[in-house]
Amino acid sequence: LYQGEEKRELNPDRLKQLTELSRSDYRPYEIVKQPRQVPEEYKPKQGEIDLGTTYKRDFNSYKAQPVAIVRPLERQQAKQGKLDTVPTYKDDYRAWDIQKTDLYKPEQTYHPPAVKFGNSTTFQDDYVPREIQPRQSFKPSPVIKRSTVPFNGDTSHRLDYVPYQLEFKFSRPKEVYKPTAQPFEDLTTHRYDFQGLVGESAKLCRPPYTRVTQNAHFEGSTEFRESFQPWEIPPPAVKKTPEYVPPPGTMQLNSTSHLDYVPYQTKRVVPIRPVSQKRNNNFPFQGKSTTKEDFPAWESCRQGLIKKQQQIPNPSGKFDGWTTFRSHYVPHELNPTQSCKPVHAPVKSSAPFDDTTMYCLEYTPKKREICPASFPSPPGYIFENTNSRGHRFFRKIT
Repeated sequence: LYQGEEKRELNPDRLKQLTELSRSDYRPYEIVKQPRQVPEEYKPKQGEIDLGTTYKRDFNSYKAQPVAIVRPLERQQAKQGKLDTVPTYKDDYRAWDIQKTDLYKPEQTYHPPAVKFGNSTTFQDDYVPREIQPRQSFKPSPVIKRSTVPFNGDTSHRLDYVPYQLEFKFSRPKEVYKPTAQPFEDLTTHRYDFQGLVGESAKLCRPPYTRVTQNAHFEGSTEFRESFQPWEIPPPAVKKTPEYVPPPGTMQLNSTSHLDYVPYQTKRVVPIRPVSQKRNNNFPFQGKSTTKEDFPAWESCRQGLIKKQQQIPNPSGKFDGWTTFRSHYVPHELNPTQSCKPVHAPVKSSAPFDDTTMYCLEYTPKKREICPASFPSPPGYIFENTNSRGHRFFRKIT
């Protein structure tokens, strides 16, 4: 029972009944791995196997002869002398003596002249080369005309800006931190309420765990290792490639184009176009145009800014940095509220802590029994039969 808890009295009959129900319902069992069923050794049956089938019984074999070839025998023609025959085509269609007909094309009376052609064309007769006279340039001279007037560097900002003298900014003095004279209370509710109790640690009533294991040595050989033994695999045979042997003799690199082509000496065709009369003019380019003459550049001055007159006058005097909060705020001295929590002092006792529980009082340790199913032939049981799944059933000896 815990400290501060009222003691309850249970009916002894009811307590005994609960203890018997707990012992009958909750029994400790040891989980053991189910033993593997060893297959029975194969024993071949004595006698011979009847390999007769219904096909062999019903089918009667017959002796068949190969089918004779119906194709006629090949007759070999004997070649004794030269065959002198005339086919029907040559006998029916004989060549006739046809005379060549004369051409009705008129004779060509034009003969090309042997003298060189020296007549001029209509373009050469009508075109008269004339001397090109350069046009007068109306382009203004690209020389920059520098002004003798000094540069006016005044801007609207320099003209309108009025410098003002800045006044000294008011700074509020920093308040000095004043620590309190009272000592700091660092006692928390946890330290105040839980100061610790002197007692011994609870003892475990659980019985020691002993695991039942088999002491038989495990054989490392398996059915797979016994059935499939490693075989030596010979390396694959490598096929040797035959050594290349060039063919004897020289290679002929002549082609049909090299053998049949005959080069001819020809002259290049001379163009019949007239000779261009190019003239080199060393006159300067006149880049003056009518647009530049009609629209000369005018001197223009930049218009000044149109500023609106200021309606609100600028403030005069020293700036007061006080806000409404600072002017209306009144500091008050803080009074700490009095704690109304009752004094909670733990009740200390010199008696030792009573840590006995109902489980420690009512628990009765039992001896763990080994399951008889873990033995190949359990003692105190007689073998009855084995079902289709391979489970063996035993009957207890009475």
